[in-house]
Amino acid sequence: MNHSPVTTFLKHHYRHFNAATLIEAAEAYAAHLAKGGKMFLTLAGAMSTAELGVSLAEMIRAGKVHGICCTGANLEEDVFNLVAHNFYERVPHWRDLTPSDEQALLDKHMNRVTDTCIPEEEAMRRIESVILEEWTAADRAGVRRFPHEFFFRILQSPGLQKNFQIDVKDSWLYAAMERDLPMFVPGWEDSTLGNMYAGHCISGDVKNVHTVRTGIEYMISLADWYTAVSRQASIGFFQIGGGIAGDFPICVVPMLRQDLERADTPLWGYFCQISDSTTSYGSYSGAIPNEKITWEKLGIHTPKYVIESDASIVAPLVFAHVLGW
Repeated sequence: MNHSPVTTFLKHHYRHFNAATLIEAAEAYAAHLAKGGKMFLTLAGAMSTAELGVSLAEMIRAGKVHGICCTGANLEEDVFNLVAHNFYERVPHWRDLTPSDEQALLDKHMNRVTDTCIPEEEAMRRIESVILEEWTAADRAGVRRFPHEFFFRILQSPGLQKNFQIDVKDSWLYAAMERDLPMFVPGWEDSTLGNMYAGHCISGDVKNVHTVRTGIEYMISLADWYTAVSRQASIGFFQIGGGIAGDFPICVVPMLRQDLERADTPLWGYFCQISDSTTSYGSYSGAIPNEKITWEKLGIHTPKYVIESDASIVAPLVFAHVLGW
């Protein structure tokens, strides 16, 4: 590993502050896996539109990630990019946009995510038409599935595959589908397709609102997964961003230990968060890892790291180090 180009560069130049923490966190990640541990990754923010899949997909294929919790936006936006990449528009001067500039993008049906605009027709509506067939078919059959399971199904559709505009090796969700990776998507309702699903329930296209399974059932599923896997291996927690993608799954441990009184449930065995949130005890995303000890999520001796930086810059470097690039 030490002779690979990216890792060699990092170890020579990244010596202090957040840079040094990046190296320490990456080395501890690799060490956790080397000891037989598993790694659970959480994905918040706009990482799919930032095309984190270019490196995350390889982490999944290489067996460096064993479960993922993500927001509904990250779930869908990886697929949007997969089928409509050629229609995206980048806005290099995004910091200087006026309200009139924003209105002009709206008039073109271009939905802006920082410096990138997602085309409504080519991305959102295309996926809506495909996944609606899955929703309504499941609804008629009385079958209920989780949001990610519907996505896994459409990714295997030959009709959709012929519209792929990037190499599938750069899609993290496609890699997750290939490995049937355990997935958890709390708050899926807070996403474009979640909103569309609600609309189709209101219009009557979907008769049973519970056709798509959501939050509480995801927590039950996560509890089952954590209980089974932690019997065999220590599970680490690698968090990109904050919010529900991180807060929801990390709580499974105190829920098992305290609410279900399964005191022998192991704590998370490693913790790293990449965040640009200001350190603060008044917010989840800005809380330092030691605060999690009081909630019985982490232990005194759990390796803990916070890299205060932009995840679109930091995460690929951590992954490169772990992969030995």
